[in-house]
Amino acid sequence: MDTDDLLALMYILKQNRSEFELKAVTINVNAWSDAGHAVNHLYDILYMMGRDDILVGIGGDGGISDAGTIYPNVGGYLPLIDQGITTVGDCRYRKAVPLEGGGRLDIDTNWGIRRSFLPQGNRRYIPFQQPTTQQVMIDTISAGPTTVILTGSHTNFAIFLMTYPHLKGNVKHIYTMGGGVRSKNPTGCCPKDVTTACTPQQCGDIGNLFSSYSTNPYAEFNIFGDPFAAYQVFHSGIPITLVPLDATNTIPVNEEFFYAFQQHQSTFEAEYCFKSLKMARDTWSDDQFHASYFMWDSFTSGVAISGMRNDKDCLHGNDFAELEYMNITVITSNEPYGIYDGSNPLFDGHAVPKFGLKKGGVHSGHVQTGIVDSFCIIEGSRKGRCEDGYTKEISGLEAVRVRVATKAKSNVDKNSRLDREFFKSFLEVLTLRDNTGRFDITAQFPFYREVLYKPNFVNKSRGKVTIFDMDMSAGDFVSLIYLLKAPVEEIDLKGIFVSGNGWANAATIDIVYDILHMMGRDDIPVGRGTSTALGTGILGCKYVSAIPQGSGGLLDSDTLYGLARSLPRSPRRYTAENSVEHGAPRNTGNPELRQPLAFEVWQSVKKQLDPSEKITILTNGPLTNLANIVLSDRNASSVIKSVYVVGGHIRDENDSNGNVFTVPSNRYAEFNLFLDPLAAKVVLESTMDITLIPLSSQRKASSFQTLLESLEYAENTPESSFVLHLLSLLHDLQQKHRLYHHMGIFLGELLGAVYLVEGSNMEHSLLLKPISIIADNTTSTDGQVVVNEQSANLVKVLEDFDSDEYYSRVANHLGNMERSAVIGSFTEQRASWSRQPDNLRVR
Repeated sequence: MDTDDLLALMYILKQNRSEFELKAVTINVNAWSDAGHAVNHLYDILYMMGRDDILVGIGGDGGISDAGTIYPNVGGYLPLIDQGITTVGDCRYRKAVPLEGGGRLDIDTNWGIRRSFLPQGNRRYIPFQQPTTQQVMIDTISAGPTTVILTGSHTNFAIFLMTYPHLKGNVKHIYTMGGGVRSKNPTGCCPKDVTTACTPQQCGDIGNLFSSYSTNPYAEFNIFGDPFAAYQVFHSGIPITLVPLDATNTIPVNEEFFYAFQQHQSTFEAEYCFKSLKMARDTWSDDQFHASYFMWDSFTSGVAISGMRNDKDCLHGNDFAELEYMNITVITSNEPYGIYDGSNPLFDGHAVPKFGLKKGGVHSGHVQTGIVDSFCIIEGSRKGRCEDGYTKEISGLEAVRVRVATKAKSNVDKNSRLDREFFKSFLEVLTLRDNTGRFDITAQFPFYREVLYKPNFVNKSRGKVTIFDMDMSAGDFVSLIYLLKAPVEEIDLKGIFVSGNGWANAATIDIVYDILHMMGRDDIPVGRGTSTALGTGILGCKYVSAIPQGSGGLLDSDTLYGLARSLPRSPRRYTAENSVEHGAPRNTGNPELRQPLAFEVWQSVKKQLDPSEKITILTNGPLTNLANIVLSDRNASSVIKSVYVVGGHIRDENDSNGNVFTVPSNRYAEFNLFLDPLAAKVVLESTMDITLIPLSSQRKASSFQTLLESLEYAENTPESSFVLHLLSLLHDLQQKHRLYHHMGIFLGELLGAVYLVEGSNMEHSLLLKPISIIADNTTSTDGQVVVNEQSANLVKVLEDFDSDEYYSRVANHLGNMERSAVIGSFTEQRASWSRQPDNLRVR
């Protein structure tokens, strides 16, 4: 669901349906996009295009056993080589994909354009109702002859072929964008007439891994996303047309095409595609966009359409690409073969290799472990030696005869300013009036308008200046609503930090904006924190890889268990808009809309303080944001009054376990601290006034039945109804499905907000304890809290409270008619956008 995938999808959707009938779309979720955001994005595109009939498949929670048995509905969250029984695992190849700017955050939100442009229909992700990728592939391909177009990693389709080999015969042809055979990367080169020192980067490489060329100069992103899966596809015996970098490097988005596209936005789909492409250009890291950004997947869609139209017998030419047959394979491991060094799960520790592979064969060598891998580095060279994902031209038994696009054809109209034949077709197709989009969000409703709701606190005294730091779990959103219901005379919520290294991906920040909008608090700034744990670099997934990616994990958090789209849509949203003032290479079209960072929100709140005021902070996730602030702002501690930390597990006389259930070797850690142990150490071993709300106390506040009964009897407000709906859903899922056994974790997180707001009125007990945090880069102990009598560091620990009183307070607080929602739901918002506003009606 990257930008070039959108262009490819639109090109296919615009084709004459009597000639080409798009039956299904499945989403690759182990590379550039995250499942929950990607699937709802796709639903909105199909709704705009009037194609709610198209099946959409994503994810699945099946696994693969150590022996290689593939169970139903493997979701493709992990590369085949690392797929176990669950959706928990490392991001071996995905580490090459940036997490933030230009990476997954921008793709999940489509640079912020998705929410500002696309209409919203009724289809959305719903737990256990969403069709899985494998279900959709089976249903579609078993129905008859099918052409498959692959524009991401090959994990999903490889699983299908390995599991249902009897259906191979129904796959007529595979068109895939990926790899490089004889290509030479034209990017990262020094200008010809450069007068200053310049070091070439990926210039001349076969591949395009800009984040990993120093270890692997041969791979292209799509194939590198899962080399073993690509090998299975290429060696399946199904006819393949490969559109590699060899061809796509000859069709960059040059200035002539870009400006012609700008003049061809007469349909909603063309406008959406151009806006997306323009934002990619405006946020590009240097001034070489037009020489560095290519028509990767969109060109592949053109080659596929032309191939199906003109080349049914695979003998005739293609309108858009020059083609030739080559003998190639996909490299999955590095020589020498048969030497097991712990990098290759297909062989290491197996008496019989997984999937029945041959000992000493082509899959048995070293497998690249990430973008930093000492095996791949050649001393004294800036180019690495690993070839994982290389679509290599070879001879011999391993070779597969593949039809390969080698070059984009020139425009037959020599008088046109568009130098490629596909450019002309692409613009013509996207502006056709046939099969066109029906409306964008502004045209979907006759009286659509964006209104910001801000409270009037004039003549009101203000309570504790408060910042809420959240990782956007379900419990965090309930906590946020609880804080927003507090009287401003008691809690003055001045800012929110969100982290992308916890229970939700960074793009889930849009749900925060929606809840603030619902509650009439569009005045509260939201700051985006980093997406990796302290000391782990800007790429990778250390610690956060312990969170399931499928059901009960990131997929559900990113969609708020399917309920996010029932919230009213805020005019505020994440956007990639930026400015030179804030370090961007150039100003985008609307830099004033730029998404602030957590540290900037901190500075803003700090600047507004009166001389007598200090800041209270409640943290409900990993302590990354607060640790970064403490380390970056030497005066931070002096303006922090107190910190309430929801997290940590202190071992008791019962030797009770922590809750990091996905890491059995770590018995005593709690998730919030485990997700960033070093940050926890920085914060909890500081001199700040800290109250710890540990797991033992959270567990006393984790009775779904008791809280749901209390909410049922409380007054009904839009926000209490939403919370009741959400918690009822979590409880129902917990009772019916093993993948949701841990839902009580999120319910217990609410205790922090309740104690912050009403602690002085609750019967409770605190104890001072000398603690230290283990952060020694050892998975089995990281994040554990140790009571250390030798430590001078004392924190207050919430030991006990009256749980009956607690549940009653929560229900009464949420049911309070004061400070209730300004607009209760998207349904209410739709109704208001469908009628003329009162101030415009003729009286």
